[in-house]
Amino acid sequence: MTSLATMPSTKVRRIIYFGTPEVAVAPLQALVAAGFSVELVVTRPDVRRGRGGEPSPCPVKRAAQNLGLKVSHSIDEAIRSTENQSDVLGVVVAFGEIFKTSALQSLPMINVHFSLLPRWRGAAPVERAILAGDKTTGVCIIRVGEALDEGEIYASEEIEIADHDDLSSLRKKLNDLGIQLLLQTLDSGFASAATQVGTVTYAKKINPTDLHIDWQESSSKILRQIRVGGAFTFLKKKRVKIVSASRASATQFAGEPGEPGDLVNISKTSFDVVCGEGAISVSRVQPEGKDQMTAEQWLNGARLKPGVRLES
Repeated sequence: MTSLATMPSTKVRRIIYFGTPEVAVAPLQALVAAGFSVELVVTRPDVRRGRGGEPSPCPVKRAAQNLGLKVSHSIDEAIRSTENQSDVLGVVVAFGEIFKTSALQSLPMINVHFSLLPRWRGAAPVERAILAGDKTTGVCIIRVGEALDEGEIYASEEIEIADHDDLSSLRKKLNDLGIQLLLQTLDSGFASAATQVGTVTYAKKINPTDLHIDWQESSSKILRQIRVGGAFTFLKKKRVKIVSASRASATQFAGEPGEPGDLVNISKTSFDVVCGEGAISVSRVQPEGKDQMTAEQWLNGARLKPGVRLES
């Protein structure tokens, strides 16, 4: 194994921050508010959004500029800026890029990871925890090493995943917890660390297959897909996203059993969909090419009748 840069032996006040998406904004702001000297923010290059759009900065870059911080898209620049300095630490939150060995040998780094390692190493730990039906998850502050999310753990804490938690609400809870653990770890130092123990699972990026609803599945599994965001089905070969839904009560569902995918209990304002086990009550949808709307708005426009079946 390659020798990594030595972790600081004293409390660190100088930070090089690595992050890209919205979830990495609040930790950056918290570090600045706590008085840390964020000497450089390294993030992914601007990307074009929309057809013919101008290059647009990522959320972390916008936040860094608003805070008056220096921004770079180059890991190499970050490494050069810390040569021969032993009191600088890299803090990584959802950066989205692999570090070269040379970078890890030059700059000690920690990562705020949103799972209870070694469960859900990888790119989509929060989404995978919801899809798998996990009852708990958490945050780990780990050493950044050469292998993906295999570093030693400096701090960790567990939280419950509520039945109503969607991706947004769970990320918010984990982010708040992550900020707390990050600041505590920076204050207490890096004298002790624990090796990861347990069964390793990997959190692959979410793809359309993960979110394509199969109405033969149970209502519990389908609701988990909806809670992650972007779950979709088809009606007359046009895609319909199910934005929010809840489990249909046994009383609601008893009158019209139907087949998986059937729309039942249709009223002017609501409808249920039969699943392989149980049913769901849909409250918001997004038809193909349109904005999100309530179930009532969709029913008014689509004029659906009993016997309509959503396609898996």
